[in-house]
Amino acid sequence: MSNHEVNGKLDIFKPKDVKGVVKDYILITLGVLFVTIGVYFFKFPNNFAIGGVTGLAMILSNAFNGAISSATIILIVNVILLIIGYLVLGKKFGNRTLYGSLLFSLSLSLLEILVPMNGPITDEPLLELAFAVMFPALGSAILFNIGASTGGTDIVAMLLKKYTSWDIGRSLLLTDFFLTLAGFTVFSVKTVLLSILGLLIKSTLVDSIIENLNLNKYFTIITKHPDEICDYILKHIHRSATVFDGKGAFSHEDKKIIITVMNRAQAVHLRLYIKKVDPEAFILITNTSEIIGKGFRA
Repeated sequence: MSNHEVNGKLDIFKPKDVKGVVKDYILITLGVLFVTIGVYFFKFPNNFAIGGVTGLAMILSNAFNGAISSATIILIVNVILLIIGYLVLGKKFGNRTLYGSLLFSLSLSLLEILVPMNGPITDEPLLELAFAVMFPALGSAILFNIGASTGGTDIVAMLLKKYTSWDIGRSLLLTDFFLTLAGFTVFSVKTVLLSILGLLIKSTLVDSIIENLNLNKYFTIITKHPDEICDYILKHIHRSATVFDGKGAFSHEDKKIIITVMNRAQAVHLRLYIKKVDPEAFILITNTSEIIGKGFRA
């Protein structure tokens, strides 16, 4: 462990922080992998210009008869937007997006060399569209959820999310819609209509995946055994709780009300324990994905 002075304060190197950073970058790598698979194997061969820099790259590459590869165009545009991301969204987002965008561009370039694609994998456009939307939507949701992206118009969407009340799905829809329409200048009507359909599905799917990634269980427990339940929450589940007094409207009995939040796996254990220690406890369990505070989102 190394200690050093930063701005007059003792800064202690924390292994836990390093573990969190490593975990985030593993998730970024996984997210980029999903996006790359969807884009290279399903989006590019079918000319699905589902917005984004990849859609713009496909349009420009076709406009120049392939003189400039899509991967090269993506790299150039990403550099420009990355600079904006650093300036407006901060160093943390910039570093993660820099890693994600470089990995994305390099992965596409490598696949162009190792696995050249001369056409779609199948002759089913709708089937290909499903995978062209599903993989990038899953990857983008993982990235957005930890404050990263593959660059491109994802950065523009993050800017809209920051300065407006829009969620990330709506922001993506707005930033990518006009680029998708631009496909009419290069591709067939059928291809562009499929791209628009894919964009609408993707914008909805990203929000849904992010919500499920952050899904937690909010407990309201009315019980006569608060000490045992709170002790279990603190020592076994390693969460905290808030306790306050209550009284039954019918029985007029004094009871305690416990409020706590935890993930889905922890919720199963708590529910079983409450049933064991206080079968008469009244429990309300609600799904929630927007939790801000220590132990959850900053």
